[in-house]
Amino acid sequence: MIKRNKFKVLPIIFCILLLIESCTTNRQLINPIVKTQSGMVKGVMNETRKIVSFKGIPFAAPPVGNLRWREPQSPPMWEGIRNADTFGNSAIQIKQGSRNPYSKEFMVQNDISEDCLFLNIWTPENITAKKRAVLVFMHGGSLLEGSGAIDVYDGEELSKKGIVVVTINYRLGVFGFLAHPELTRESPNKVSGNYGLLDQIAALKWIHSNISSFGGDPSRVTIAGQSAGAGSVNALIITPQAAGFFHGAITESGSRLINDRQIMPLLTDAEKLGVKFAQSKGASNIAKLRELTAEQLIKMDTTQPQIRFGRVIDGYYQLNNLSLVFAEGKQNDTHFMNGFNADETNYTGNKGEEFISLYSKGNKNSEKIAGQQQSLVNANLWMELRSKTSKTNAYEYFFTRAIPWPEHPEFGAFHTGEIPYVFNNLKMINRPWTSIDTLVAERMSSYWINFVKTGNPNGKGLPKWSSYQPK
Repeated sequence: MIKRNKFKVLPIIFCILLLIESCTTNRQLINPIVKTQSGMVKGVMNETRKIVSFKGIPFAAPPVGNLRWREPQSPPMWEGIRNADTFGNSAIQIKQGSRNPYSKEFMVQNDISEDCLFLNIWTPENITAKKRAVLVFMHGGSLLEGSGAIDVYDGEELSKKGIVVVTINYRLGVFGFLAHPELTRESPNKVSGNYGLLDQIAALKWIHSNISSFGGDPSRVTIAGQSAGAGSVNALIITPQAAGFFHGAITESGSRLINDRQIMPLLTDAEKLGVKFAQSKGASNIAKLRELTAEQLIKMDTTQPQIRFGRVIDGYYQLNNLSLVFAEGKQNDTHFMNGFNADETNYTGNKGEEFISLYSKGNKNSEKIAGQQQSLVNANLWMELRSKTSKTNAYEYFFTRAIPWPEHPEFGAFHTGEIPYVFNNLKMINRPWTSIDTLVAERMSSYWINFVKTGNPNGKGLPKWSSYQPK
């Protein structure tokens, strides 16, 4: 009797083992493996949404040690299969906590490090079925903070509509934009200071070489960014070395940057600031500065005026300021979309007082109107300037929908507030969304998708959006 039970149990165990092996095999089939020029990567399939994500793929070598403040180098090769199931480190930065009007979904949540040159890809499950248009998004954050791994930039919903979505990291602050005479001398191109911009170019080159393996079409790449990310898009438009790596451009809340903050310093002036920074850290040369830890470099000295790092006119990558390059018609000419939000300056405006004087002192809405006028004037000036030397279509928008926030209605359609609608990621943020919000997100994301696919935001079922016509 006992022996008979043993023989009945053995087939059951064997069947269970077969079932486990079958499930493991199915999981391997579900999570696709893609070959890049650096090695194999395994993505993660969302079986419900039929989207595959690949997170934390290195597009350049870690810019650490002797590679700190150097042009990005090719990523190291790896053996075997790299699991692309988690985001790579975000760029080293002073992490900001949630602050009104930005909840944690707008903030960096993952680890930070100098080893930060990673990108993330979302693509429909049938990767090899056809080549799809590609959207490459560049985060904002004043070139001081931010990440391609922030929740509201999740590309799954956009990818569901038939495109490949890529988000990238790039070096920030002193790590991304320090200019110094020694760095200029050691550079093969005799420039320094635009390392974050070079990271973005390196990402675009990686995408150009590898995105077809993920179902993307390297001949249909649109770059997009918001705030400082929009400034990055503008910078790439005037960078000769970026030519051919993108074919459309979207700048969200970037037209404001045509004002004083968009005027870049000359390399020689930026180098002087770099020398001053090194001295403030007790470093007599770049070798000593490279010996300092990232934490020592980023530590804020509250006793000294802060040195703000950003892009510089180096005569090689950035030939001149944006407006002058466009006036001469030397930009990379692409299909273009540009816009801003109604209440940008409720949080970030710096010129409102100049416009307030244009309105009656008795008008309690004058400050809000002034902020809107600042953005409107900059946007229109920018579109007019572009139209004089560009041959491609351009589209302009004005975003007025306020994220529902009963406790703080005063923020309205704040700076960055369009992002959850563009990415159709309302679910990422805990707010009392309405059917109107859902409709706005569906339409807005569809406009963006159509623009990425064709250079024209219009499509079936959408209100007509006319292209910009010069005055």
